[in-house]
Amino acid sequence: MEIIMAFVIGFLFMAAVYLILSKSLLRIIIGTGLLSHGAHLLILTMGGLTSEAPPVLKEGAKTFADPLPQALILTAIVISFGVTAFFLVLAYRSYQELETDDISLMRGSDEDE
Repeated sequence: MEIIMAFVIGFLFMAAVYLILSKSLLRIIIGTGLLSHGAHLLILTMGGLTSEAPPVLKEGAKTFADPLPQALILTAIVISFGVTAFFLVLAYRSYQELETDDISLMRGSDEDE
C-alpha cells in the first residue's frame, strides 16, 4: 500500500510544481492546493498505514496507530484552507484591478508613481 501512496504523492507533487511554475494566477493557486494535499498524504503515509491497529489504546490492545500524524494533518488542512481562501480573494481583487491573471502582465511600471 505504501508503494501506491508513494506514486500518488509523487504525482501530486509533480502536478503541483508544474502548476506553480505557470504564469496564470489561478493555476498557481490550484498548484499550492495540490502541494498541500501531497504533503498531507506524505505525513499520513509516514505515520504508517495499518487497518488492524486502533487509533487509540484500548484495554488489552497490544498495538495501536500513532495519533500524532492525524492531528498534524487536521491542523494542516485548516491552515491550508485559510491560505487558499486568502489567495483566492487576493487573486479576485487583483483581477478586478488589473483585468488579467497573467503574472508577467501584473508588473507595475515606474510611470505609475
